[in-house]
Amino acid sequence: MASLKELKGRIKSVKSTQKITKAKQMVAAAKLRRAQEAAEAARPYAERLNAVMASLAAKVGDSASAPRLLSGTGSDQRHLLVVINTDKGLCGGLNANIVKEALKKARGLISDGKQVEFYLVGKKGRAPIKRSNVADVAEQFDTSDVRDPGFDEAEKIANELLEMFEAGKFDVAHLIYPIFKSALAQEPVTQQLIPVPPPEADAVSTGGDAVVEYEPGEEEILEELLPRYVRTQLFGALLELAASEQGASMTAMDNATRNAGDLIKDLNIEYNRSRQAAITTELIEIIAGAEAL
Repeated sequence: MASLKELKGRIKSVKSTQKITKAKQMVAAAKLRRAQEAAEAARPYAERLNAVMASLAAKVGDSASAPRLLSGTGSDQRHLLVVINTDKGLCGGLNANIVKEALKKARGLISDGKQVEFYLVGKKGRAPIKRSNVADVAEQFDTSDVRDPGFDEAEKIANELLEMFEAGKFDVAHLIYPIFKSALAQEPVTQQLIPVPPPEADAVSTGGDAVVEYEPGEEEILEELLPRYVRTQLFGALLELAASEQGASMTAMDNATRNAGDLIKDLNIEYNRSRQAAITTELIEIIAGAEAL
């Protein structure tokens, strides 16, 4: 049984930890609102851009003049998985779930006979992905020195990916990141990033029967719009990650604070029992001494 001094020390230590987790929970809650608003505000723009892309891509189709970002390399043998993770921990199982989704996608592609490499954004996904030995890491993008990764970082990542694509280092790139649903739910998803996936039937039909003439032509517009589409998708992924990180962190710190409170209660009970036992033992010794006299 631990001594009273040891129990006092443990109670003090857990209370200090509880103060830290409570403070981190409040900070995450304050940041979550801003991050959630930013992610939700970016979604309509991304959806509208997707609709415009669908309309233009439907007109260009599989023509020989279609930009390479739309038509692809003509092969789907080499795949690059762009995995978006956080740089900090203390956000529950968020990063573990993202890594799980990435490894699942990689193993599926490898089982189909494809070549797979990783492009890692954020620090927390690097170690587990490297330890898995599923595939090599082609490139890493460090965001640890940026307080809130935003469009500048998305543009730099997009430019690197586009350079790699033009250099023939991969045929298809997939983007893996979490979608923020609530503070309790962040869902990792995988979407094709490069080449830009073909439009869905319902996306093409949203324009109705309106006749639209493009000036300059569709190919010229796509040449400008396709890189912007890639940047927008990456920017949206970073915003979704920021909201997911704060939501997961708030939930994790709330659970940690509650667990610390439960532990403090248990330690107080043990302390009181030990103290009572010590007092009883002391009384018995006093009575025994008195009887001896």
